[in-house]
Amino acid sequence: MAKGGLNSGLGGLGSLLNDNSNEVQIKNKLRTSELEPNRDQPRKNFSDEAITALADSIREHGMLQPILVRPLSSGGYQIVAGERRWRAARMLGLDEVPVTIRELSDVETMQIAIIENLQRENLNPIEEAAGYNELIENYGMTQDQVAKMVGRSRSAIANAVRLLSLPERVLKMLEKGDISAGHGRALLGFDNEELMIATAIKASEGSLTVRQVEKAAQRSSEPENIVSEKSDKRIDNYFVEMEISLNERLGRKVKVDYAKNKGALILEFYDKEDLAALAEKLAKEE
Repeated sequence: MAKGGLNSGLGGLGSLLNDNSNEVQIKNKLRTSELEPNRDQPRKNFSDEAITALADSIREHGMLQPILVRPLSSGGYQIVAGERRWRAARMLGLDEVPVTIRELSDVETMQIAIIENLQRENLNPIEEAAGYNELIENYGMTQDQVAKMVGRSRSAIANAVRLLSLPERVLKMLEKGDISAGHGRALLGFDNEELMIATAIKASEGSLTVRQVEKAAQRSSEPENIVSEKSDKRIDNYFVEMEISLNERLGRKVKVDYAKNKGALILEFYDKEDLAALAEKLAKEE
């Protein structure tokens, strides 16, 4: 996503993220202990490696951009933008950090948190979708309003939010980057959850493109391919569990392909000696 597209859709929010804004801003230093993160912000996962790299940069060059905070009625300050910098400062043991203090509403705080992360491409597809959904469900914004805010189309917002209806196991794959948002949207075409999960597992192994997942979803809904739900779940579960069991027992990548009453078992090996050892192990299993 181009950053220019985001900035063009920010309106007044753009100035809150821009240190060159003509609006009056209070810049100061606060004790690191006076700041607290926003538990509702969309970004939930912070890479230790990325925080360490940021800490190294701050140690060498200082914190070039202040942390945006807002005062809390209960005392202290809540971080609106810059939690990674705050975490890096704590890692370095810094007593004070530069801040910009602004009076902001809950909805402005949420909007800025989403925009900052999107501009830095720090959100995974599920964090992004959850952020949009938070604005819609809890702050009464429409999909059109959210789209204008982040400089995207309404359909892009709708497609992002739809990902949240995927099963928990598939959501975890998206969060970890095992499958793409495109895979996630294609998986929504499955009516059968077990078949959806099995297809997601194959996609996470690099076996299926987004287009292949789309075709699989289309085939699964065709009348001639529909089996009773109980039978379908039993068959699908059996092959998924067998793949996992063989993987653990043989200590190597195992792939079970099955379709229309026939299948193939694919076992990974590395050289002649490894193949011979595998053959001997399989013979003993008999």
